[in-house]
Amino acid sequence: MVVEEDAQYSKDYHDPSKRSIANAIQIFFKDGSSTEKVAIEYPIGHKRRRAEGIPILEAKFRASLATRFIDSRCQQIIELCNDQEKLEQTPVNEFMDLFMAY
Repeated sequence: MVVEEDAQYSKDYHDPSKRSIANAIQIFFKDGSSTEKVAIEYPIGHKRRRAEGIPILEAKFRASLATRFIDSRCQQIIELCNDQEKLEQTPVNEFMDLFMAY
């Protein structure tokens, strides 16, 4: 594996107006063939792609909860997390109790 810095990517990362966290990949095979170069300037999760990232994060959160809790507990946690006012009024110990596995 060879990793090379792209000077423009580093420059764009340090530019406060961009804050790009770009990366690119291209694979070269022993037979001399290669894939197309794929570059992403602003990956999912970057503030410029927030609208795309939030549904993915929510799906990951739901999937993670489902590995530990029954459906009704998952729904209870999700509903609380989706209601900012109610979440802010919930004592920390009560919130943490929702994550206790029995």
